[in-house]
Amino acid sequence: MAELHVELVAADRKVWSGAATIVVARTASGDTGIMPGHTPVLSVLETGPVTIRTVDGGTVIAAVHGGFISFADNKLSLLAEIAELADEIDVARAERALEQAKSDLDAHAERRAEVRLFAARGLKAHA
Repeated sequence: MAELHVELVAADRKVWSGAATIVVARTASGDTGIMPGHTPVLSVLETGPVTIRTVDGGTVIAAVHGGFISFADNKLSLLAEIAELADEIDVARAERALEQAKSDLDAHAERRAEVRLFAARGLKAHA
């Protein structure tokens, strides 16, 4: 089975690293799927979920907020300003942040909270 090496790195830490069969991320051009053998890519990461299908059939979901994606020679780097794995997200806290952002009319904070909740709930849907 063909695979690609993935590194998901936030500004403050390495979030996840391993082998995958496909990665889907939100870029400035829309949702982008990267599989082994894909043409080289360099793009801006938008706030959104990242889904990684691992070679063992598992799924890793992360909430990513800004950064860059780079792919060449079956090596994918996701360099994010902020990234959280779904299982690290405190759902109750994210729900409170969403409600606060809505009451503050803060669209940016609202989008971040929605992505965090989507990632956390998406992980449960794949479990």
